[in-house]
Amino acid sequence: MNNKNTPNEWLFELTPKNKFFTLNLKEVWQYRDLLFLFVKRDIVTVYKQTVLGPLWYLIQPLFTSITFTIIFNNVAGINTGTVPPFLFNLAGITVWNYFTACLTGTSDTFKANAAIFGKVYFPRIITPISVVISNLIKFGIQFLIFIVFYIFYYFQGAPLSVNILVLFFPILIIIMGVLGLGLGMLISAMVTKYRDFSYLIGFGIQLLMYLSAVMYPMELIKEKLPKYGWIVEYNPLAYVIETARYMLLDVGSISILGLCFTLGVTVVVFFISLLVFNRTEKNFIDTV
Repeated sequence: MNNKNTPNEWLFELTPKNKFFTLNLKEVWQYRDLLFLFVKRDIVTVYKQTVLGPLWYLIQPLFTSITFTIIFNNVAGINTGTVPPFLFNLAGITVWNYFTACLTGTSDTFKANAAIFGKVYFPRIITPISVVISNLIKFGIQFLIFIVFYIFYYFQGAPLSVNILVLFFPILIIIMGVLGLGLGMLISAMVTKYRDFSYLIGFGIQLLMYLSAVMYPMELIKEKLPKYGWIVEYNPLAYVIETARYMLLDVGSISILGLCFTLGVTVVVFFISLLVFNRTEKNFIDTV
């Protein structure tokens, strides 16, 4: 009896990652079914055992917009021009919520998925990417609410108009998602060694919101507080919020230089976070 030795044909070959930088999109595509499962998990399970369920997607931006309108517009007297203050705030909050959802959702990647990471192999970056995609669906729901109120105020006689540059609005959302993904992966790598760092995330996001021109025009902070206006000017998120309102409501201004600065910061942060993320995933299981 002759036994012929035939080479084993493997579908996948798992080897240590020796490269300093790697973004294996081909491998991510091979695990696309798992990516879709993670996206479905993020959408279905978050509010599965809550009373209001997906309605929280709508309640949060509406109540926040109402609060900002009362405090910043009615009490503090911030002028939004011809645009209704509620709609002005809702536009900024809708875009801002997508960034914060991506940041907070990816900042706990290693700690929240330690049990899965320790048992089975798959490209670890799939987990934070799934968070960004699932939050994109949530953003779509909240953006529909903005459109509903836009139509309502329009038929109420408010002088509203959309700038032609709104065609580039999806690019702004991509920038916010990538920036949130990058910062989130960077924080998730730090949380594996410094657990108490995760407690500062909520406070940091609240502070960053006030420095990102979410509830006021950028020109206002330059006019009222010229000594501290540079803090907002060097905040890449402020340019995204301001540009989003310019596209959606045709108010404020758009800074090409500011957007180029934002894009540069986004690219640098993403690649640095990817380097740290790849380095951390090799030995995180010993520290989590």
